[in-house]
Amino acid sequence: MDTIVSDARLPADIDAQPVVQAAKAIRPTLRRYKDEIEREQRMPPALAEEMREAGFYRLLIPRAYGGLESDPLTYLRVGELLAEGCGSVGWNIANNSIGQLVVLGLPQEGTDEIYGKGPVNLAGTAVQGGGKGVRVDGGYRVTGRWQFGSGINEAVWLLGSFQIIENGEPVERPDGSGSYWRAVFRRSEAEIVPGTWEVSGLRGTGSFDWTVTDAFLPERRVMVHAGAPLDNQWNRWPSTTYQLPAQCWVGPHHSSVITGLARAGIDALIELAGGKQPRGRPAGLLCDNPQVQDAVGRADAILNAGRAYRTAMITELWNTVAAGDETTLEQRARCRLAATYAADSAREAMDLMYRAGGSTSFKRESRLAECWRDLHTVGQTVTLAPEWYPIGGRVYLGVDPGSRMR
Repeated sequence: MDTIVSDARLPADIDAQPVVQAAKAIRPTLRRYKDEIEREQRMPPALAEEMREAGFYRLLIPRAYGGLESDPLTYLRVGELLAEGCGSVGWNIANNSIGQLVVLGLPQEGTDEIYGKGPVNLAGTAVQGGGKGVRVDGGYRVTGRWQFGSGINEAVWLLGSFQIIENGEPVERPDGSGSYWRAVFRRSEAEIVPGTWEVSGLRGTGSFDWTVTDAFLPERRVMVHAGAPLDNQWNRWPSTTYQLPAQCWVGPHHSSVITGLARAGIDALIELAGGKQPRGRPAGLLCDNPQVQDAVGRADAILNAGRAYRTAMITELWNTVAAGDETTLEQRARCRLAATYAADSAREAMDLMYRAGGSTSFKRESRLAECWRDLHTVGQTVTLAPEWYPIGGRVYLGVDPGSRMR
């Protein structure tokens, strides 16, 4: 395959990238669709098509398949901006793109089947568990149930993990490293489990449970499930983007959604403050209150500090890989911690805005309430959990950090 190698340099101006400009431009459209997205728990087909044409479903697909082969900073900025418009849309695009990377670990015949006719969108999970399969001629027969199928209603392919079973017992790989395998199913083979996504935030992601029953998986759409939860299995693709360790992608991807939501929350408070006269207070608008002025200033500084640390660490790892060197465990730990810290910074900034908004903040229809609900839902994901701090601390102390950090 004639694969084009990406420039080893990161763009000098991320916001000037065409796909980033497209993400900025589509935000008003996302606001117009927001109620329908929440109500139907999916993107309307017209919006999904507009997003496809804008390139959001081909961010991390190789150029050889018609993708954009984006660097991580461009990809994260797109997710951040989309989340500013609608948290559910930002979340689904962030997950879709990680799925694109995982699928690139399939045998060549598999990636040709999935991407050969152009970029497509994916849903599913990279986490172990969910299915059980048996060997048959040419592949496997798999039955299972998986959680968190974000974007399943817009997806063409679904990513899931399964165990191979023989005589009622899981079959371990020859190296003894476990028995899980990843698979890519056709969306048409899966059934959504109704009522499995009743949530307070990110309702529009449609992250339903889904099942397959006795689905045939050809060998070309199955790969070893390496890592817990994810190692780079796609580095045969020759560009800096595909040589980066997983820590540049997993963690930062959800971190971009939460920082985008925090920015939307700050903007929502600023808009509110310019027109709200607080009840039971001296004459004047909310924006005249020194405490509110302090909260806005602090929130902006806190949020941008977290974003800057995330950018700096991803840039450091990119430059290391682009120079032909191996990243160190300490670098990977800092990158992972930077994503978690950016998320915590976003929480702190959003909570300042929520408090400053007074009674408006808890009214369901308010923009502040929407941002707060979606942001705190993102913040509960395992990729941003506080347990990453002691994992990173163990790295610096020379103690085994465990299988989640390698």
